[in-house]
Amino acid sequence: MTTPDPSLLPVPQAHHGTLRNYVGGRWVESRSADIRDVVNPATGEVVARVPMSTADEVDEAARVAQQAFESWRKEPPVKRARPFFVLKQLMEENLEELSRTLVQEMGKTISDARMELRRAIEEVECACGIPSLMKGYVHDTVSPNIDLQVTNVPMGVFFMVPSFNFPMLVPLEYLPYAVACGNAYVNKPSSTVPVSQVKVFELIDRCGFPPGVINLVHGSHDVVDALMRHPLTQGFSFVGSSPVGAKLYADAAALGKRGQVAGGAKNHFVVMPDADLDITVPAIISSFFGAAGQRCLAGSVLVPVGDVYGPLMERLLPAARAMKLGNGLDETVDLGPVVTQRARARIVGMIDTALEQGAREVLDGRHPEVDGYPNGSFVGPTILEDVTPEMTIAQEEVFGPVASVIRADSLDEAIGLIRRSRFGHTGILFTTSGSAARRFEHESTTGNIGVNVGVAATAAYATLGGMKETGYGDLHGRSESVLFFTERKVVVKRWG
Repeated sequence: MTTPDPSLLPVPQAHHGTLRNYVGGRWVESRSADIRDVVNPATGEVVARVPMSTADEVDEAARVAQQAFESWRKEPPVKRARPFFVLKQLMEENLEELSRTLVQEMGKTISDARMELRRAIEEVECACGIPSLMKGYVHDTVSPNIDLQVTNVPMGVFFMVPSFNFPMLVPLEYLPYAVACGNAYVNKPSSTVPVSQVKVFELIDRCGFPPGVINLVHGSHDVVDALMRHPLTQGFSFVGSSPVGAKLYADAAALGKRGQVAGGAKNHFVVMPDADLDITVPAIISSFFGAAGQRCLAGSVLVPVGDVYGPLMERLLPAARAMKLGNGLDETVDLGPVVTQRARARIVGMIDTALEQGAREVLDGRHPEVDGYPNGSFVGPTILEDVTPEMTIAQEEVFGPVASVIRADSLDEAIGLIRRSRFGHTGILFTTSGSAARRFEHESTTGNIGVNVGVAATAAYATLGGMKETGYGDLHGRSESVLFFTERKVVVKRWG
């Protein structure tokens, strides 16, 4: 690896000090004595410190939010949407600063960070249409002089437990819809990457929301438990691992609360013999190794079908070897670090286990040398061959830049691998056959399907799929969340 050109790197981010909570429209110091470091994964430097807030602070945020809800829910939807127009504009104006903050605390490349911000802005933009999104309906004259009306009404206080991999995007996949629908909200950012949400809330503070409608409380699982058990919260949204999501969903059900959970993934990337390798190989590189593999939509298991295996690998290996590792703020870098040293150790451990179980490394990224960044949590592109479906690496979520290759003799065999997986996030097929594509769409047991695309990303005005252990709850986010964040009120009335 070559040393990054210093001219490509901005002045290092200043230390943010100890982060504060945002409650009732004010920035407040946490009273917690438990303060933890937020570390830049490329340099190993501390960029901020984050408090693990107390139960009393959670209680205060929930009560402030409930009080704000009582008046906010009465505002017309068109008026509730207006602050989000302001937020969209502010995010546009501050896109570059927000993107660089994201790189410095999470590690992804600057181009990836900019794309994340663009998608986050689209979520805010979509929520601006709440007057149409949450409208009800009327059945005229269901009986003589009797009409039936259905309206969607807000419920109260909701909270968010987001993942670390999209610190800007994930909270904004839920918060704008909840608040625009007339609810109040408490966001608990990931304690690994909390600075991004602080930056967003600095903009939210300028948008004109009534105090207490949107709140931020830092912390870890203790804060989540306190929010879950608080009598004033109505439900939660979660993005993260399936075991944690399943527990939270069960806790919510036991407490009579709503939960929407986006869990883990083990995505299969099937390449047919007739695939166009000119578009397939770049898509594999982007899908498996982009964002250091830390995406729920990332490819994980590469399934070459039949005799495409040889030509595919001949192109894939040099393309993966050519990827440049480094600080994501360097515009020429293809692959940044994984989020923490702990994550790096877990990923390397899974690769070690795969080799012990019989896999063979054809590209080993466990110990890359990245000039200028000796303390970074880097894992290079890794490709493992001779993987079998029974191996741990083929069954468990890696969440790192690792491609496990399982060869298949037919499309039926490839689909069988997907159907046997306990995860049901995404299935990808590369082919020029419409017949094969249709079979794949209908028979794959995943909530998201991609055909000749490396990342089957959805849109703000749609939803996110998730089957089996990938998703809990029947409403998975984006604009579909309007139904999650509202209750249906049915009115039957007679006049005349």
